[in-house]
Amino acid sequence: MGKKKYYYGAHTKHRNMYHIVWIPKYRKKILQGRIKDRLEHYLREYAEVNGWEIQELNIQLDHVHLMIQLPLTIRVCEVVNRLKGSSSKVVREELPLEVKRMLHGPSFWADGYFCETVGHGSEEAIRNYIQNQ
Repeated sequence: MGKKKYYYGAHTKHRNMYHIVWIPKYRKKILQGRIKDRLEHYLREYAEVNGWEIQELNIQLDHVHLMIQLPLTIRVCEVVNRLKGSSSKVVREELPLEVKRMLHGPSFWADGYFCETVGHGSEEAIRNYIQNQ
């Protein structure tokens, strides 16, 4: 298990870690091959550019597991919407044939997501769960 990292503000010290899961439209098993590779690279890059720290990422055939640490300045719903929206655009533009073959319509991701906070006691259990899917 990695060392706990905290964010600091003018008068704050905080650690906001979340376990987030979302699925493709109709829970289609399309997150494989080039789509999976591109998504993994893109999600890590997008998070880094925005100052979010992905602690764990596991992309399964029909869902994405993410453990991410966020600063206080952004709401988790904004992060999920930005990750899902921008990754959908990138995959559809860069891999149109793969997506079209497996998914019809304008949406790549299903509406909604699962999210829970990760505390010190549950972090290792959630890391193991994500890694061993």
